[in-house]
Amino acid sequence: MQTRSEHDLLGDRDVPASAYYGVHTLRALENFPITGTPISVYPDLVDALAAIKHAAAEANHQLGLLDAGKAAAIGRACEEIRAGRLHDQFVVDVIQGGAGTSTNMNANEVIANRALELMGHAKGDYQHLHPNEDVNLGQSTNDVYPSALKLATYTGIFRLVDAMAYLRRAFEAKAEEFKDVLKMGRTQLQDAVPMTLGQEFSTYAVMLAEDEERLKEAARLICEINLGATAIGTGINTHPQYAARVSRLLAGLTGIPVVTAPNLVEATQDCGAFVQLSGVLKRVAVKLSKTCNDLRLLSSGPRAGFGEINLPPMQAGSSIMPGKVNPVIPEVVNQIAFEVIGNDTTVTFAAEAGQLQLNAFEPIIAHSLFKSVAHLTQGCRVLADRCVSGITANRDHLRASIERSIGIVTALNPYIGYANATDIAAAAHASGRGVAEIVLERGLMSAEALAEALRPESLTQPRPLPAH
Repeated sequence: MQTRSEHDLLGDRDVPASAYYGVHTLRALENFPITGTPISVYPDLVDALAAIKHAAAEANHQLGLLDAGKAAAIGRACEEIRAGRLHDQFVVDVIQGGAGTSTNMNANEVIANRALELMGHAKGDYQHLHPNEDVNLGQSTNDVYPSALKLATYTGIFRLVDAMAYLRRAFEAKAEEFKDVLKMGRTQLQDAVPMTLGQEFSTYAVMLAEDEERLKEAARLICEINLGATAIGTGINTHPQYAARVSRLLAGLTGIPVVTAPNLVEATQDCGAFVQLSGVLKRVAVKLSKTCNDLRLLSSGPRAGFGEINLPPMQAGSSIMPGKVNPVIPEVVNQIAFEVIGNDTTVTFAAEAGQLQLNAFEPIIAHSLFKSVAHLTQGCRVLADRCVSGITANRDHLRASIERSIGIVTALNPYIGYANATDIAAAAHASGRGVAEIVLERGLMSAEALAEALRPESLTQPRPLPAH
């Protein structure tokens, strides 16, 4: 293998001649063989790093700190990366020590070496354009990395919002389809009062709609960046106008409404926005998991369980039990939710572990947030396409469960009183007879009044009641 020699603080190392990364990245590859997952698995992060380097080069050129030729070459290299090229050169592990320095240097080296090629020079010929002196001009890992993380998560959040809206619409369609299907509602797994299957499915849609808004609120919080803070927030080695200018340029390049934090020292050490976002992702996960629990329970059986709905069969369910079909799609979404809840704990500990002017643990925050966002996004779409859209109702079974349920006696409280209703419920439970049958037998209501009180419309919404 042909190599080129590069030099850093620790000495000289041979780097593969074809590689766009350099000696700093090489050392990171050796130091952090942790997950086997390179940062290129998160293209939003790679694109965000390239956008920041592009905006920084342009800002420094406008401020007279970087000549036009270098700025143009850096800009072109960054545009290529954002178009999908050279992502395979972003090779450092997603989990790394050094507060993200290895990720920042991986970006600096790839951009520098591609820019050198564009200028007609060989990779590694840093006397013409340097990863630190030029690509990293006016920057530190401590402002580049968290800013890139915020740009990347902002992009991912809105993909997740779209996926949640897609799932919500699937539930809304089922709510409309099932609006006339009467069933028993339950509390603590015991029969409660009647409702419609449409009402049950509409709640899942509403829960998603609420959290779409919560995610949008979290997205607004992460638009505040610390770019221009450099090492600890004092802005050392930057032009006085750099921070404001680079933010404006970055917003223009990405379309993301980033703004400079009012206190860069605070913004460099505080991970509160990431904690907030992670908490919202956990909220989404908890609600999705609860919904999937319901779908699995309502479809349980098919003959020895609730059996109220049918989930579309997706695969054979057992290697030993012929004919068994399992609720595999809700199960996989449950597991995504468990992961997201665990990721939130990781983000919490990592944010809390920051010390003084910097949090060194943002790589694990990034890894956790990116996984949560990506897996929830896929989970919502899979749940919509491979489960919710194909759900059917066992209408005859649901109708029969209403007719034999003791719970409908609650609807008669206003007409026969709580004491009589309690006696009717006890008699029905002991005898196995229907509530309506016993009410008529005891002459507590006329057949017409009973039929009116037990109409679906009367059972599932507020209604005029008799005066006491």
